Amino acid sequence: MSGSGRPLGGRSAAAPGRLAEPAFPLAGQAPWAGSDPYAAALRAGRGPLFLRRTDGWLLPLEVERWCAGADTVDLEVLDRCEGAVLDVGCGPGRLVAELAARGRTVLGIDVSEAAVAHTVRSGGQSLRRSVFEPLPGEGRWDTVLLMDGNVGIGGDPRALLARVAALLAPGGLLIAETARVDVDERAHVQLVDVTDGHASGSPFPWARIGTRALLDRAAAGGWRTVAQWTSGERPFVALRSDRSASSSAEPPNSTAVISSQRAR
Repeated sequence: MSGSGRPLGGRSAAAPGRLAEPAFPLAGQAPWAGSDPYAAALRAGRGPLFLRRTDGWLLPLEVERWCAGADTVDLEVLDRCEGAVLDVGCGPGRLVAELAARGRTVLGIDVSEAAVAHTVRSGGQSLRRSVFEPLPGEGRWDTVLLMDGNVGIGGDPRALLARVAALLAPGGLLIAETARVDVDERAHVQLVDVTDGHASGSPFPWARIGTRALLDRAAAGGWRTVAQWTSGERPFVALRSDRSASSSAEPPNSTAVISSQRAR
């Protein structure tokens, strides 16, 4: 999720305190799954919708852009994708639908039932699943996408990078959209519609990380930087997994990997 934060009720937008321990969703945990404001925003195709930190600071979410078709910036990213693509935190599925329309093998995953349903209606395949749960095609995806700030999923980019490496085929490609400012922070947040003050569910861990910080973490985790660029004021990095192939690794699969996994 991208966007610039703003204070609520005149509070300072100071950096949040860091979590004492790295925190991320374990299998079966879906902090957004029951979030009424998020589901309502996706159904309406518009916000306002925010991530609200525990100190009241707000990060606006670009619901209208997510619910529209893939824009010019998105298309530039999709042109860089290789082989079978896994879109982590696919939201309403604009990228999954565009890749499917191109005839590509693609699967979106999201913890929100409303997001999965929207993706399927748009013509894509999607599963209601956390990235930290077992997924189809593990170790055989050619490209993983972490768009719209989803590199913050779980509040621990290092853990997320390690998980993505396990999902990718050896030498696979990760394309991540980073924060528009030079930041490296963690916080607990809730989804909130500020028009009625409605928030749903317990606070969950989230991270915001800029390009420089992400590249540092990626290098420490054995990733190789392929490219970094900015388009439409949205910054991106492309990283290559240097995980070695094992003798038991299967070749990338296409339809067989996901044909039986269509969201029910």
